[in-house]
Amino acid sequence: MKKLLSLLAVLSLGIIVLASCSKDDDPKDNDLFVGTYKGKVSYIDGDETISNDDGSVTVVKVGDSYTFNFSDGIPNIKDKKIKKGENSFTLDWDEGSIITIDESNLTINMIKDGAVWSANCKR
Repeated sequence: MKKLLSLLAVLSLGIIVLASCSKDDDPKDNDLFVGTYKGKVSYIDGDETISNDDGSVTVVKVGDSYTFNFSDGIPNIKDKKIKKGENSFTLDWDEGSIITIDESNLTINMIKDGAVWSANCKR
């Protein structure tokens, strides 16, 4: 009986996650969102430069908190807050740092301590 309940719990969670991944879902409208955006990603920090025209960013949103997990060894951007119902937010790290996200597009242009992240991706 415990195994059956555990299996049902795992299946329920899987259905919720899959439903949150629909390509028509806009993250601004969901408290739980997981989606992968593919396209050009880059990172520059001093002598280190990482760039890939076929990279990806996996976006995980729980509540109002977003985490952006980059491919290619690019450092992730974690726990950035955005109010529900908004698609764009300016980061408090530096002038001109902005992230824009919707159901189809992700654009990241940001600077922190001399490091520069950028992404121009589609889902």
